[in-house]
Amino acid sequence: MRRILLTAAALLLMSSPSLAETVVIKAAAMVDVEKGVLVASPVITVTDGTIRSIASGATALPEGSRIIDLGDRIVMPGLVDMHVHFTGKATDQGYRRLVISHERAAITGVMNARTTLMAGFTTVRNVGAPSFSDVALRDAIADGDVPGPRMFVSGPSIGITGGHCSDNNLLPEEFGIVGEGVADGPWAARAKVRRNIKYGVDLIKTCSTGGVLSKGTQVGAPQYTVEELTALTEEAHSHGRKVASHAHGAEGIINALKAGVDTIEHASFISDEGIAMARRQGTYLSMDIYNTEYILGEGEKAGFLEESLAKERMTGATQRESFRRAHQAGVKMVMGTDAGVYPHGDNAKQLSRMVRFGMTPAEALRAATYNAADALGQSGKFGALTVGASADIIAVDGNPLADVALLENVPFVMKAGVVYKSE
Repeated sequence: MRRILLTAAALLLMSSPSLAETVVIKAAAMVDVEKGVLVASPVITVTDGTIRSIASGATALPEGSRIIDLGDRIVMPGLVDMHVHFTGKATDQGYRRLVISHERAAITGVMNARTTLMAGFTTVRNVGAPSFSDVALRDAIADGDVPGPRMFVSGPSIGITGGHCSDNNLLPEEFGIVGEGVADGPWAARAKVRRNIKYGVDLIKTCSTGGVLSKGTQVGAPQYTVEELTALTEEAHSHGRKVASHAHGAEGIINALKAGVDTIEHASFISDEGIAMARRQGTYLSMDIYNTEYILGEGEKAGFLEESLAKERMTGATQRESFRRAHQAGVKMVMGTDAGVYPHGDNAKQLSRMVRFGMTPAEALRAATYNAADALGQSGKFGALTVGASADIIAVDGNPLADVALLENVPFVMKAGVVYKSE
């Protein structure tokens, strides 16, 4: 018995996390995204998926550690996209969506998750997916069954009958189809929040205005009353879940802010009052200012309805000017791209547009890393290369503080200490 116990103890020690492999990453420089500066010659020690130390220049390396020398490359934290739809494809728009089953959408999500990770995005927020397919994908990635970014998921979006994001407006009445996210009235909205939480979501997604891609909705028209939005938000917050509200129009944005939502998605026609409220309340804006180029350039071929193309023509330029105004006013911002409306993997193309419309490269990188972690309530866990954070590390050939477009081609990707891409 004593020998058996000693053998069991030895086996436990062999599998102990304390004996996990130590990896040391060396590079020409590291981006401190919080301060917006480069740190020369970083030496980053990673054990069990976590950053254990960061030194600079010549330093003693842990005995037996594995060295990853990235040479002249510059490292920075993995990117975070705060608005994606993994179960959607850019080429499946309009009526083409009607032939796609939830099961097929889930398989599409597996493909898109891998593509996004390989593009340097180690964390995403998936805001809207059918039948809790995003919950299943999140768990499969976490269990190591499929590769992909760390996911924060909302499940089905919640909204009004006939509204954007919650209902299916493509089929006529005789089919009797009602979207799984439809909830009219404060108590119905609370019940739908409770259902989503029951099935494992990390956050709640709602819609307080119409949208570009939904048939029959006006892009700026309010959806949900303040009373309904407040009930939904209070219910979500009581369960420790944040709320993301799709909101293009000025009135719907203010309604969502009055209700206390945590992020405003799109914010295309935000007014000066809305900008002031968002700044005062510390609400983050997530504005998808790249995808208008894909919608107007490739949308007809991808199946977008002419109605949607017309709405995008009147929205895209205004949204970009609203982005500039909100940034100049000091509103907090994250990077959210609406990937799925355009091809997954092209997420980083938005960074150069954020710079074109008012941000410095350092501010754009902060929005896609440090700010995103804060908006998710995950500061210190990822979004910056700091001791104790997850080892989500990417590398580029050149200085992204000088040219953010370098992040459109990421040759090295590590997530939680595991290397997924190394060219």
